Amino acid sequence: MAMLKSSPAFLVLAFAFFFCFIMSTSTGSYVYFQFVQQWPTTTCILRKKCSQPRPLQIFTIHGLWPSNYSNPTRPSNCIGSQFNFTKVYPHMRTKLKRAWPDVESGNDTKFWEGEWNKHGTCSEERLNQMQYFERSYAMWRSFNISEILKNASIVPSATQKWSYSDIVAPIKAATKRTPLLRCKQDKKTQLLHLHEVVFCYEYNALKQIDCNRTSACGNQQTISFQ
Repeated sequence: MAMLKSSPAFLVLAFAFFFCFIMSTSTGSYVYFQFVQQWPTTTCILRKKCSQPRPLQIFTIHGLWPSNYSNPTRPSNCIGSQFNFTKVYPHMRTKLKRAWPDVESGNDTKFWEGEWNKHGTCSEERLNQMQYFERSYAMWRSFNISEILKNASIVPSATQKWSYSDIVAPIKAATKRTPLLRCKQDKKTQLLHLHEVVFCYEYNALKQIDCNRTSACGNQQTISFQ
């Protein structure tokens, strides 16, 4: 075994695996997109900080993330063009300030920069920076999650709770696709708060598909939506 580990063949094989891993994370190997929208109130409640005294009462964009089923957090921080503010044209900036605000610090441009540099660079061969933000905004406009839930009598409440299926069902009915919910747990109360709704899109970020990953809410637990 010792001879195998030190043999040239083993070293070449090990280097090949390492090289493939590095390339897959740095050049953006992915198979689908996660379009992630967040509920600002949950961010403010659990992080104990917000740029506005009263958080926005609409779902806002968190990001558009190239992803893999084996590891949805990869790829990230890929080799590519870094964020260029001038490529977010004035008319798009106005739209993004409503659709994609930094609800924590209020520094919208810094938020966009972080999302592009971490995620957008990994799909740059398909979407350049301008297209990345335009496509994200178009996705946000396609379905108003806040209105979909409101029409199903699911509105922010300090006392009422819902099941995972209660929330997913009207969104699925409206989009014809299965979304994914993510929750955040309040460590003091152990209460699960609805934090994010994820739509999934195929490789070119044009066609919405079913999200088939496991929920981060716990299907049998009740969910708070405040």
